Amino acid sequence: DFLCISLVNGFTQLRYNLGDKTVILQTLQKVHANGNTWHSLNAGRVGNEGYLDLDGINITQKASPGMNALDTHTDFFVGGVSSLNLVNPMAIENEPRGFTGCIREIVINNRELKLTVTDPKGGANIGDCDGTVCGYTVCKNNGTCQVENSGFFCSCPQEWTGTTCEQSIHCSQNMCGSQGLCIPQPSSFSYTCVCALGWTGKYCNSKIKFYIAKFVGNSYIKYTDPYYGKRDLQYSRLAINFTTNQTEGLIAWMGKSEDEDNDFLAIGLANGTLKVVINLGERISVPLMHSKYFTCSDERWHFVTVVQNQTCIKVYLDEELILFEDIDPQRKYTALNYGGICYFGGFEIGRKVNIVTTGLYQKEFIGKIKDVVLFQDSKKIQLMKAEGYNVYDGNSGN
Repeated sequence: DFLCISLVNGFTQLRYNLGDKTVILQTLQKVHANGNTWHSLNAGRVGNEGYLDLDGINITQKASPGMNALDTHTDFFVGGVSSLNLVNPMAIENEPRGFTGCIREIVINNRELKLTVTDPKGGANIGDCDGTVCGYTVCKNNGTCQVENSGFFCSCPQEWTGTTCEQSIHCSQNMCGSQGLCIPQPSSFSYTCVCALGWTGKYCNSKIKFYIAKFVGNSYIKYTDPYYGKRDLQYSRLAINFTTNQTEGLIAWMGKSEDEDNDFLAIGLANGTLKVVINLGERISVPLMHSKYFTCSDERWHFVTVVQNQTCIKVYLDEELILFEDIDPQRKYTALNYGGICYFGGFEIGRKVNIVTTGLYQKEFIGKIKDVVLFQDSKKIQLMKAEGYNVYDGNSGN
């Protein structure tokens, strides 16, 4: 399998092979080879349907039936390769040769690669394209960079301040303290403090303890499982007690959620009913919906247990078996490689649930969670001993 972007006779080409056939897309227009025109290129695939966009002109190839996962276990090369015999003969049209030019921004699966001396794993014969300390995106938030004798200076738009325009003016005098994150509120020329786990108050200066976690919408808990290395990942179990009056929301996500290849087990609500989704490999996520018109949005406590025995999934709701399915009788993938990470209620501040879960769940959880047990552990996990923000004490008013 491969995915390759190249220049061919002045045109940009995307080629990929998912195991059955090579798909080739080529832009309609040539790139400017004058050495001073920057081009913006978007290329990729959704399943086996490819797209290639040069400076806003899009080419999309409708998918014909076939394989839809890219299985590559090599490094990611930019501008050339360490050895030309690594290049699949089908990946480019002519003899392979390295790229001559400048690249100043690369984003893969919504994550920007840092094009610095130290961040890449390796490389050779690379120079600084800009030639000044300003480089590319030194000044954030549309700030303008100017070279000065001692370095650089950023002129910031009126809403931003700081040496690289990284701080909102609404947060420049904030009182959130070390236990809070300042979230600017430009419409009211003010800010709010989002408190770290175990803290509350307007400025996050009051300590709290809780056994029931209350989530208000932009809340999350990220728990790292200390026993992950000893787990048998072919037999996973997650049990959780929750209450809510909302019909949509992500309750729990077992998995790293760093990119789309990560395994996961997820529990949440869709249209007021329970929705469990499992992915054991190759992005074959299997959504299991509770088909009865049973609402979990009735503000009562509901106890959910999901058991994964290789590819057999059992879901219990309030101690009743409601779903039982073998998601892959071929047993191609049988382990839940969740990386020892569990999220509750949502993901880190700024990461939207509908984007991270690619639409499997629509929004962050609003409600309460307690009694979380992983595998067959004798003790509930201590939610207080995790990372998180904007989580309140849910003990009051129960």
